[in-house]
Amino acid sequence: MALTIPLRTVDGGSVGSIDLDESVFGIEPNVAVMHQVVTAQLAAARSGTQSTKTRAEVRGGGKKPFKQKGTGRARQGSTRAPHWVGGGVALGPKPRSYRQRTPKKMVQLALRSALSDRASSEHVAVIDEWPWTQPKTADAKAALAALGLEGKVLIVLDREKDHNTYRSFRNLPHVQLMLTGELNAYDVLCNDWIVFARYNLPGTATQVDESTATAAPTPAPAPVSAPEPEAPVVNEADPVEGAVDIPADDEPDTTVADATDAAPDTEETDTEETPS
Repeated sequence: MALTIPLRTVDGGSVGSIDLDESVFGIEPNVAVMHQVVTAQLAAARSGTQSTKTRAEVRGGGKKPFKQKGTGRARQGSTRAPHWVGGGVALGPKPRSYRQRTPKKMVQLALRSALSDRASSEHVAVIDEWPWTQPKTADAKAALAALGLEGKVLIVLDREKDHNTYRSFRNLPHVQLMLTGELNAYDVLCNDWIVFARYNLPGTATQVDESTATAAPTPAPAPVSAPEPEAPVVNEADPVEGAVDIPADDEPDTTVADATDAAPDTEETDTEETPS
């Protein structure tokens, strides 16, 4: 079943509801994967620049402190050995990388698990839009109070649309601002509330408008019937399919009168014989 939460405004009102994507906000949280990903993220944040000097790197100690035999003391070759004061450090830290390999699918599963955990506790808020045309911290504090967001709040912003929103919230100590592409499991788990805008909500969300949810359904348009095919035009000179040819013997005889009427009239003229 889809998780439905109200779509709110900055003054605490509601303009409808929205269905969150089950594949992002409705899965069973995988605690083991979240722990491994968070541990790897904290390890990758270490600079790894700590360094100590070995006995080869400490200045001095080139001279043998005393002769090998006859003093009754243990033999020594340098005053920069690790057991000497001012000597080098044995097995000390050196610059290194603490990064751990975390597959991409594991990171995505940890983020979806963290978001699902916050959604199951109803600590995910979705804002229709941030309507501020100029940055003002007082408006940001009033919005948090109207929305009832207490504790640590993580607000996910869009780089192109939420410039004034970033400048309004950046001075509040209990608010963390983050771009959409920077969202991760560790920061989601470190905050009590996660606030999205409608245009940067992860996954495929379906908005439900309360004003139109109870309206009468629009009747479906009547089906349009296909036009009837036109009868083909038959040329009289062409033979018609299915017609019976009449043989020549069966044709009706033409009467003499008809032949006389049909023949053109010719006038007889007398011709004079030419004498030879």
